[in-house]
Amino acid sequence: MTKPQPKQGKPQDANATRAASESVIDSAHQIWLAGLGAFAKAQAEGGKWFEALVNEGAAFDAKTRQHAEARAGELRGNVESAVDNVRARTLQTWDKLEKVFEGRVERAIEHLGVPGQEELIALTRRVEELSRELRKFADKPAPAKTEKSKRPAR
Repeated sequence: MTKPQPKQGKPQDANATRAASESVIDSAHQIWLAGLGAFAKAQAEGGKWFEALVNEGAAFDAKTRQHAEARAGELRGNVESAVDNVRARTLQTWDKLEKVFEGRVERAIEHLGVPGQEELIALTRRVEELSRELRKFADKPAPAKTEKSKRPAR
């Protein structure tokens, strides 16, 4: 028995494989060199980039703050408007409640027979009128007493 002989590739196949691997190695080497170049450039210009990024960040921060302040002012106005509406509704409700309470108290006072404001005003006028009439009589001299009226009692 004879041993099977390993197939020997054609010399052209070996050359093609070698050329392909050299191409891959060259590409990898170029990528490596490009990375080193970018790193070197970043180191050389890093300060400039950093300063540019800081300036852009500051400008962005200013715009963001300005927008936030405008939005906060808008929200503040909305909240104040809502508070004013609630306050107005509360006052209306309070006025209605006050009127209901006054009506109930008035009915209770009437039920108890306590005179109302109009009755007290009329009564005050009548008392003043009577007081004036009494003053007229008080200002007149009393009639002289006659002898007949001084008779001894029997």
